[in-house]
Amino acid sequence: MKTVQMTLDENLVKAVDSAAKKLGTTRSAFTRGALRSALKEVHIRELESKHRAGYKRKPVKRGEFSGWESEQAWSD
Repeated sequence: MKTVQMTLDENLVKAVDSAAKKLGTTRSAFTRGALRSALKEVHIRELESKHRAGYKRKPVKRGEFSGWESEQAWSD
């Protein structure tokens, strides 16, 4: 692991420390988890953007998936 220095406002540090204490973890572990979650969110947004761009370039045609409707299983 690498040690990094960050500048955070005091209220954020207090909130992180409080959350970490409630979860029984450290500030560093809590922050690592938060950063991993944020990076996953960035990745998901990038994929969604690519999907939107793809469908914009090549929109779904009417009836394109109608042959698969009988395969759908919708449960209550």
